Amino acid sequence: MTDKWICMRLCAALQALLIVCVFGSAPSHAQKIENPIAVFAALDKVTARISPLEIPIGETVKFGALTVTPRVCFTRPPTEAPLTSAFVEVEEIKLSGEKHRIFTGWMFAQSPGLHAVEHPVFDVWLTSCKTNAPPQSEGNLENSPPPSNAPSN
Repeated sequence: MTDKWICMRLCAALQALLIVCVFGSAPSHAQKIENPIAVFAALDKVTARISPLEIPIGETVKFGALTVTPRVCFTRPPTEAPLTSAFVEVEEIKLSGEKHRIFTGWMFAQSPGLHAVEHPVFDVWLTSCKTNAPPQSEGNLENSPPPSNAPSN
């Protein structure tokens, strides 16, 4: 083997490496799917009860002394690595009725501790997004009217 042959092989390998670095490492921009419902888990530290919250985008739901308002909830297509994120605003309602913003920012379902709302009594974190409407409450059976064929007293 000659020095010229080794030099040509080395140059070809460097060119291939350069092509991979320039074109192969470009970040893939998976299409974001915008969902109409953000799903959160909310913890009441006094009762140790975790409640799911399904909140339509742009609407506000009260949980204890907190109000949670998702502004957008994104997911990726099923063919991509999971990444669920939501932009959320959380306010605390003081005893005087005054509202105080305690969180504004992005939450990530894959990293719930990264940007979760931490409050002395309540915690809230994003779990997922949904594309369909939340189920309508049918009410409590005790409060529902009797069936039409049932005798009345």
